[in-house]
Amino acid sequence: MEEQQRRSAEDLPGVPPSTPDTAGEHAPVPAGKPGPAEPRRSRLKIFNKLMEKSLQRLVADAGFSRFCHSFHPLCKQNPQMAEVIHKQFISDLQKSIQDEISNMIEEGNLEVKLENLDKLEELAKGTPEPTWRPSGVPEQDVCSVLVSYHQGQEEYVRRELRKLQKENAVLADQVLAGRQTIAQSEQRIAAAVEEWKASVADLESFVLSLCPSENFDSL
Repeated sequence: MEEQQRRSAEDLPGVPPSTPDTAGEHAPVPAGKPGPAEPRRSRLKIFNKLMEKSLQRLVADAGFSRFCHSFHPLCKQNPQMAEVIHKQFISDLQKSIQDEISNMIEEGNLEVKLENLDKLEELAKGTPEPTWRPSGVPEQDVCSVLVSYHQGQEEYVRRELRKLQKENAVLADQVLAGRQTIAQSEQRIAAAVEEWKASVADLESFVLSLCPSENFDSL
């Protein structure tokens, strides 16, 4: 019965003939010699292949014999008309399902998302660590994520602290150098003042020596 339905589905217009899936079949490999690794197909191609097979199985299940069983009076009265109606029904069904699949791919942006998954898988091949998987205990999973996050934050704060400490040390050195410069300037000013006072005292002594006070008294 299933073979008859499959044959009837293959005879319908627009339905590709059902072919056996030979993707997993390989030539026999001698013992002890590993076979060549097959390149992994993209997820988009696998998705399209699954949709195509699902549509073929759906069409096969909606064969003409089942149609006749559901609409027996019509098929008995006018079998040719029933066959035409069935073919049109299958054609419209195929077109409607294909349109729905196309809309689903377009609205969900599945093409880009599946390609991104393929890229992520390729990038993950070079990582030695296994990919993280949930343990089934939400508390442990959340704690593991939060612990790693807080550890990263702690390391970031430590780096920033070391950076600020270095900047503060540089600023402290600059302040110390400025204080030393000010102290040296104060010492130079004090020395200049003392020299000026000494010069004034010498000048006064020299003036007094030239003009003694008794000369002024005699005038």
